[in-house]
Amino acid sequence: MVLLVTSASGANGSGYGKLLAFDADGKWLGPFSEDARIIDPRGLGVEGSLLFLNSGSDRILALDGNARVVRETGVIAGLNPGGGNFGPDGRYYVGLRAARTIMAFAPTLDGSSEAVLPTAVVPFPRGFAFGHDGTLFLASGIGPGGEGDNTILAFGQEWTVNPSWEVRDPDLSPLDLAIAPNGNVVVSSEQPFGDPNAVTTIREYDRSNGRLVRVLAPDRGLGFRKPRGLRFESDGKLYCVAQDEVVAFDFATGQSLGPVVKLPGLNGQAVIFFG
Repeated sequence: MVLLVTSASGANGSGYGKLLAFDADGKWLGPFSEDARIIDPRGLGVEGSLLFLNSGSDRILALDGNARVVRETGVIAGLNPGGGNFGPDGRYYVGLRAARTIMAFAPTLDGSSEAVLPTAVVPFPRGFAFGHDGTLFLASGIGPGGEGDNTILAFGQEWTVNPSWEVRDPDLSPLDLAIAPNGNVVVSSEQPFGDPNAVTTIREYDRSNGRLVRVLAPDRGLGFRKPRGLRFESDGKLYCVAQDEVVAFDFATGQSLGPVVKLPGLNGQAVIFFG
């Protein structure tokens, strides 16, 4: 079992721009795969023995345990994929950063795709996940150009917005979203977005109405800058990838467990265990 992190390319050439692997002790093992189709990677998902990866080369890839690409969509012009998650129907869902919507792909990656939400459904998507009852929760944050808002939408049957689920949290600026073992919605937040003095937290919202339940924050002295991808594991721990590190929390108690990975220059986007 390895811990995998997508590290995006920085505007100045930093950030690695690769899928990076770490062992159980957080030791950097290097790139998981050197396949040339992996460029500026973003979202990750696991289905069975395959790892699905969203590449900045406008394609979706599936890799086996030997880091070989065994499936791919081929180049889809303008795809610009962000995060990824498997839905209750078995399809692989991908956030589209330019189109501002979510698209679903067959797990074979060889069939037609479907945009399940309208184009520009939110000003700038910042992570999504499916609740235990099939509700699609979509975080709407601030884009690199300052456009956007700070909220979370809930889509029920036939992809219609559930008006009874509403987040009212002036301190929220979401960057990724995950579903906790208890069914609640959890987001990483940087408020204000892009501010070097921003307050960075993990925020939990009630799955039934969007009420803020609690705020998790790392121990004082821990960097925890630019928190992005979230991932829950079967041991009850919550992992969040951030600038230069991956931080773990005991979700049941809310206790920060500190960094499990430290790597200067890590421009982390998504995190997952594989193998």
